[in-house]
Amino acid sequence: MNPPLSPTFPRLRPRSLPPALVLVFCLFASVFSVARAAENLGLFTGRSDLGELKRPGTFAHDATAGTYTLGSAGLNMWARRDDHLFAWKKMTGDVALSAEIDFLTGGDPHRKGCIVIRQTLAADSVYVDAATHGDGLTSLQFREATGDITREVQARAIAPRRLRLDKIGDMVYLSLAGADGVFAPAGGSVKLPFTGEFYVGLAACAHNADGFVEVKFSHVAFGPTSPAVVAVRSSLETVVISSGDRRSVFATTERIEAPNWSKDGKHLYFNGSGRITRLPLTGPATTERIDLGTLTRANNDHGISPDGTQLVISDGTKPGGSRIYVLPITGGTPRELTPLAPSYWHGWSPDGLTHTFCGKRDGRFGIFTVPAAGGPETRLTTAATPEGLDDGPEYSPDGQWIYFNSDRTGLMQIWRMKPDGTAPEQITNDGLNNWFAHPSPNGRWLAYLTFAADVKGHPADKDVMIRLLPVASIGAAPGTPPVEPRVLVKLFGGQGTMNVPSWSPDSARLAYVRYQPAVR
Repeated sequence: MNPPLSPTFPRLRPRSLPPALVLVFCLFASVFSVARAAENLGLFTGRSDLGELKRPGTFAHDATAGTYTLGSAGLNMWARRDDHLFAWKKMTGDVALSAEIDFLTGGDPHRKGCIVIRQTLAADSVYVDAATHGDGLTSLQFREATGDITREVQARAIAPRRLRLDKIGDMVYLSLAGADGVFAPAGGSVKLPFTGEFYVGLAACAHNADGFVEVKFSHVAFGPTSPAVVAVRSSLETVVISSGDRRSVFATTERIEAPNWSKDGKHLYFNGSGRITRLPLTGPATTERIDLGTLTRANNDHGISPDGTQLVISDGTKPGGSRIYVLPITGGTPRELTPLAPSYWHGWSPDGLTHTFCGKRDGRFGIFTVPAAGGPETRLTTAATPEGLDDGPEYSPDGQWIYFNSDRTGLMQIWRMKPDGTAPEQITNDGLNNWFAHPSPNGRWLAYLTFAADVKGHPADKDVMIRLLPVASIGAAPGTPPVEPRVLVKLFGGQGTMNVPSWSPDSARLAYVRYQPAVR
């Protein structure tokens, strides 16, 4: 787009141009149009330089080899604007595009080759891409609204051979293939509605305004969408607190729940199908079932001792409902801690001496404690009504508070009290339903799960948020402006997403489970 003419100078009228100059302009435009029209774009119908590029992008299609080579400058495909070359075609409905991506030139470690779906060709458009970076990082990146920031779900695999995007209804899924060329869902997906026609294609970005990268795409194919991506039920993810960057570390067709982080930060423990499973966070995603002895109905209320040597679970194998058991972290014979049922574990005191749990006694739920060595339980709270609930008790890292959620004022809200049940204090009161408060190990943050106001209980398969509140803002002096919680993750989840302690030991990350909605 040309800049507006300065008001100091008169605008030239067409008749003021010399005929020879008009002829030159016309010939130039005609030659340029013929050249672009003659360009072999292969599967695509157009190419565009998006955003701000210091030099034009380059494009070459080798029909014999079936390859596309894109060259581009560009600061990034991130934040609120994208700078890159884009080879595209307009499409509607469900689509799938796959490609093998190779970098032909060096440059910034985060130079990118991508498979992209964009709503428009504007630099700040809604989009989603499967991006592989120069250093091997592979991610599902997306912008949910025009001009919004870009978010991502990183894949566990590093430098996969091929990438694939499947758009089915409002959902977009990332799949990856290794040397065998067989695609498997990578766990990354996003609900991102596209309206009418949208653009699907390939992109390259140097990740350096002054740089230039060449990326070769081979085995490029549009095809039918894959039923395998829809079959994924659960994605176990971690999120970095400082950046909001997400990473899918495990995807499965089964329903899994409630991750706990190991004391050394190297493993996650989660439940599914009545058992507890351990997953390494580095290397192959090889899972290991923990031996629970005769117990076969472990639920999503479980955790790890402060010293990392013991596992505590809630299990409903015995008649009458859930009871709490303790066993070695490596598995073994469980020791029953609560003979009465139902009992649902939620917290272990920092000194290792006491457990806190939610239980129902005499027709009402409440918060209880029980010695870790065994012994009589102590009731700390009683739900306001027979239908009410106090739930999710968890100790602060200094042991001075027990955080919990209660519906005693109507909606479910976060509270805290002294370990003996005195001095109850309401923390949230925002017209939403807030569940399962988890204080960070460093004592700085309180993470919790938020449902809409009209959701009853804490069911699965709902649109929910994981939010963060600074602990320093709790109990502020009267008249102090309230601190708004930060939305860390929006996801489809609920029951099983984050029921129990799920902070990394260094307080840098949270683990949670995201579920996949049914495709419409």
